[in-house]
Amino acid sequence: MARYSSREAAKKIGISHAALARYVLQGKIPAPETIQQGERLSHSWSEQDIEDIRQLLPKIANGRKTRYKKQTAVSTQQSAKAKSKTRRKKKK
Repeated sequence: MARYSSREAAKKIGISHAALARYVLQGKIPAPETIQQGERLSHSWSEQDIEDIRQLLPKIANGRKTRYKKQTAVSTQQSAKAKSKTRRKKKK
């Protein structure tokens, strides 16, 4: 079974290493197996761990990308109708 470092796993998932580390620290993604290499601790990601994260990513709200949403065409049309009604009332 292939094992990957955090940087390799982040690259396979398509996110930055910093984002992956932040999600693990915040508890949004479960931490994988930890391996001690000398005095250093590192995460060891399996193929299954990476697939599980791919399933979780769309459910994670990550700041800017979800905070500011563009208006839909329907809401723009509705606001245009409301503006035209107020203009008619002012002319009378």
